[in-house]
Amino acid sequence: MKCPTGKRLYLTEQLAETALIEAHIHFDYRSGGGPLAVYLCEECANYHLTSRGPMNERLSQLIANGTIKKQLEASRWQDKFKGRG
Repeated sequence: MKCPTGKRLYLTEQLAETALIEAHIHFDYRSGGGPLAVYLCEECANYHLTSRGPMNERLSQLIANGTIKKQLEASRWQDKFKGRG
């Protein structure tokens, strides 16, 4: 299944939200950068990530409490141990 927009699709909002959070854990986005939220696409009736609009509440909480930063650092160390860093 593909979306006419060409964007990666997620079958549920929960899967999209998980992908959003994982993106912030694995990529070092500048403050306010990268995808911020998920939305239901009118074209394909699936969910996509977006960098527009208000930040996803769960993502915002994880950034505020330092969880994203800790997970990002853990991901960097994992990459180093695997020889990719």
